[in-house]
Amino acid sequence: MSTHAIDDLRFIRETMESAASFTAVPGWGGVTIGITALAAAVVASLRPQVEWWVGVWGFEALCAFAVGASAIFWKARKVQTPLLSRPGRKAVLGLSPPMLAAAVLSIVIYHAGVFNLLPGLWLLLYGAGVVTAGAFSVKVVPIMGLCFMFAGILALFCPAGWANLIMAAGFGGLHIVFGTIIARRYGG
Repeated sequence: MSTHAIDDLRFIRETMESAASFTAVPGWGGVTIGITALAAAVVASLRPQVEWWVGVWGFEALCAFAVGASAIFWKARKVQTPLLSRPGRKAVLGLSPPMLAAAVLSIVIYHAGVFNLLPGLWLLLYGAGVVTAGAFSVKVVPIMGLCFMFAGILALFCPAGWANLIMAAGFGGLHIVFGTIIARRYGG
């Protein structure tokens, strides 16, 4: 009887873990990422060379990753949520494939010299990752991802001269707006 009871408790625990959402999405971290993205847009506009622009936004991606990872770690500790909980692992697994695809395709597109596709690619795939990861988080996160996807689609069909503005609006503006919403509604 005790083996059966332990199996039942394990099943209940696993079911509850599966139903839980990843609540360590950092709102203020998103705001910080948005601010650094706006700064990157300003710096990227200082020189007309494509290599400069790609380098600045590539550096911004690394900074955003560092800020995001730190903010998730901080918020997870604050709300006492294990980072490697089942919802946390699902969120990482949802975000990682589109980010890997964006990195690989960025290299291919850069070497092909089709730079005007990069903003759309980055925004679209980041949005897809946020939507997918957001399926295991609070409801506003997938909506944010859809907005990034829309910005990516817009970037793909707008003139190349709009790239920096769309990147600023997407990675800057959307992170600030949704980061503020997440911080106020879901505690930081």
